Amino acid sequence: MMENKAPLLDIRDVAVTFSKGKKQLTAVDGVNIQLNSGTTLGIVGESGSGKSTLARAVMQLIPTTSGSIFFEGTELSRLSKKELRRVRRQMQMVFQDPGGSLNEYMRVGQIVSEPLLVHGITKGAGLKRKATSLLEQVGLHPDDANRFPHEFSGGQKQRIAIARAIALQPKFLVCDEPTSALDVSVQAKVLNLLSDLRDSLELTILFISHDLAVVHHFCDEVAVMSNGKIIEHGKVDQVVHSPAQKITRELVASSQEWNLSDSPSIIE
Repeated sequence: MMENKAPLLDIRDVAVTFSKGKKQLTAVDGVNIQLNSGTTLGIVGESGSGKSTLARAVMQLIPTTSGSIFFEGTELSRLSKKELRRVRRQMQMVFQDPGGSLNEYMRVGQIVSEPLLVHGITKGAGLKRKATSLLEQVGLHPDDANRFPHEFSGGQKQRIAIARAIALQPKFLVCDEPTSALDVSVQAKVLNLLSDLRDSLELTILFISHDLAVVHHFCDEVAVMSNGKIIEHGKVDQVVHSPAQKITRELVASSQEWNLSDSPSIIE
């Protein structure tokens, strides 16, 4: 009899609290999530619900106040900086603001190949070839390697950020509202790119969004956050078509352009 595989990501009773003067603000409050390899989980909620804070806690960009986060069975908060760097080869992040996440003083080829250099994977001519390959993989031209971020549109900048995120061939990708700063037509193209990369690279994705319509068409599962808590979690079709919570119903209703009975794909 085969044993069930452990989840790739295991979030156990995680809380994140910030101090504001004498007050304590709890942004994430006792969240429990398990994410299996090959799954795309959408975290959806209104602004201030705690979803982006949770994403940053998963990546260890901010500390957790309590609880544990395990990646491939390893508790991340217990790792040294050196050990965490090794684990981060397998977990990368795409941020909401592509312009703000790119160093405007570096050429694009340097930006996308920097992770390979930092982790000592390749250098010299091999580094240049890999940068070219990564740019082509996200739909950009090899000559773009010599340009600076300010010369690109928002959608192109996000493609650069995605190229950097996949440079180390990670298993796990956190996407924190990667299309919300883009025009609708550009959003569709970036989502299509992420979908193609997910399939070709066999990525597991934690996808943060305020738009349940996007999550419905991109994700396998969805967790709805409110006031730092997960209030509903399940297969995306089940949650979308039979929402149990008032907030979930409001998120469904807010997508006026989205006909649930027809469920047209907004990313095709």
